[in-house]
Amino acid sequence: MAAIEKDDLSENKPIIMVVDDQPQNVKLVKELLTIAMRYEVIEAQSGEQALELLAKTTPDLVLLDVMMPELDGVETCKRIKENPVLADIPIIFLSAADDKNLIVQALESGGVDYVTKPFSRAELLTRVRTHLALKSARDSLKSLAEDKDELLGILTHDLKNHLGGMQMSAQLMHDRLTRQPVDAKINQLVDNILLDTAQMLAFVKEFLANSMAERTLQFSAEPVNLAQAAAQTVRQYQITAERKEIQFVCDLDSSANSMVTADPTGVKQILDNLISNAIKFSDNGKSIGITVKPMTGDYVECRISDEGPGFTAEDKSRMFRRYARLSARPTAGEPSTGLGLSIVKRLIEAMNGRLLLESVPDEGSTFIVRLPKIRRAILDKELEGLN
Repeated sequence: MAAIEKDDLSENKPIIMVVDDQPQNVKLVKELLTIAMRYEVIEAQSGEQALELLAKTTPDLVLLDVMMPELDGVETCKRIKENPVLADIPIIFLSAADDKNLIVQALESGGVDYVTKPFSRAELLTRVRTHLALKSARDSLKSLAEDKDELLGILTHDLKNHLGGMQMSAQLMHDRLTRQPVDAKINQLVDNILLDTAQMLAFVKEFLANSMAERTLQFSAEPVNLAQAAAQTVRQYQITAERKEIQFVCDLDSSANSMVTADPTGVKQILDNLISNAIKFSDNGKSIGITVKPMTGDYVECRISDEGPGFTAEDKSRMFRRYARLSARPTAGEPSTGLGLSIVKRLIEAMNGRLLLESVPDEGSTFIVRLPKIRRAILDKELEGLN
């Protein structure tokens, strides 16, 4: 039985679509690609025919003539790129026209390259190989990213379920031992299990929440009272702060002057991250200051100040990177994913705001959030609706 050569396995060969209204051109390019590179070639002699074939098969690359009757190459390329299934296919234009404006139009329509006729065979093969390699690399990265997200989703979901069960069991043991003491050492072990599972569960929940925000940065621009949002977040973290005997010192101007144009969910996440961080990195008995004031200009400013360890120069250089680990550590073993500040910065900038930091090592830090004031016309309309 004859051995099967690797090149004979069609499923391993890149598929190239050649689109040209001149049959001799299609034949020339097809011979070059099949003989020199052993590629599979799909032929199309018009833009319309190419679109019909693309509805049935997805090639790895398209060689597209620019000057064709009826549906030209530029319009064909635009239609291909409008289809989400086909949008990632690299398209190389082939044309006898060396007009700079036409080249720009072709590339702006979605083409990755432009080869003028008559072309060198070596040049065309090199361009094809290069863009096939780039597409393969992009496909691999996309697949890895999808695999990573799926794996993390499975792990964190399963971890959350198991940790929740462990926490419940530990809490039941803790409650029973509280009513019927057995041994001080056993009580301490149960307390340790309860604390560790609570911290691990909090870490998983924070990771999931931040990862979700990172993947779905889509906003609605709505009127938001920044002072009222800050007050609500302070109330939410009041009990957490009291556990560490931390006092909130607030100066919140909740008048209409503190209205900003922002996404309510995004604002909540920003304040959640910054205020929870201030609590995490503050020692027992410290104070956290929160002020919201309209500023001269076109923004409202929220300042969140703590008496924690502050940030070093090295911290400041990498504090907004994903999963960055900084010099400071939570003072009571609270979870910290290293995602929070990265996402806060992205959220604020996506809402046309700014995030600033004032910090001195060992003297605390102040995060300053500036969001754009609501336009007066929108504010008047909102107030009319209240009357």
